[in-house]
Amino acid sequence: MRYAILSDIHANLEAFHAVLARTAELGADQVLCLGDVVGYNADPNACVDIVRNEGIACVMGNHDAAACGIVEPDSFNPAARAAVLWTREVLAEENKEFLRGLPRLLQISDIVICHGSINDTDQYIFEDSDVRENFAVMETLSNSPRVCFFGHTHMKVAYSLNGGALFRVLSDRILLAGGTRYLINPGGVGQPRDGDPRAPLLIYDTTEGTVIFDRVEYDIAVCQRKILRAGLPAQLAERLTMGR
Repeated sequence: MRYAILSDIHANLEAFHAVLARTAELGADQVLCLGDVVGYNADPNACVDIVRNEGIACVMGNHDAAACGIVEPDSFNPAARAAVLWTREVLAEENKEFLRGLPRLLQISDIVICHGSINDTDQYIFEDSDVRENFAVMETLSNSPRVCFFGHTHMKVAYSLNGGALFRVLSDRILLAGGTRYLINPGGVGQPRDGDPRAPLLIYDTTEGTVIFDRVEYDIAVCQRKILRAGLPAQLAERLTMGR
């Protein structure tokens, strides 16, 4: 089984199309999304429609929750708040209902997927203490998952834990080792923040026991023009060029 795993689409239709085309090239059997289908960019309905119509398994992100009215974006920065309130206005009711119905956590075979942390959609995994906390939670889950895929930070990263030894894995191709657990973030499709403006994804091959990070170029200028035409904050367009 080859899973294509992506996160933080954030209504960037151009990046989403490019990533899905790449997953087809790589022979993915199923696409999994780690949340935040909407927010920041200007095509929320089109992106939710694709997730719905293509049967992409998806968990709820914090922007998804705010856009469909489950929570208020009180903790969002001004640009993010403006974008999510605009999204709330333009999002079709059936797409709001779809977002409201998304789970916060999905366990599939030997993996678990979430948006922020396993127990908290809004919590970032940045520090070693966050990583160890989530590894501890993994041990309590019913299927004792080997890998947790998470999003929210918009930065690709991988951690491994074996016998209490915690490592940050630097390779773009990870051979999963027996007796080792992993926390892995593919990066943010719709708004990369690691200095590389290309849209990221990864492939998890259960037969080979590998995780491979990948990037794909997309038409950033088209996405930027849509952001400005929608009246969204200009900084949301500007940052796409820098991947920050």
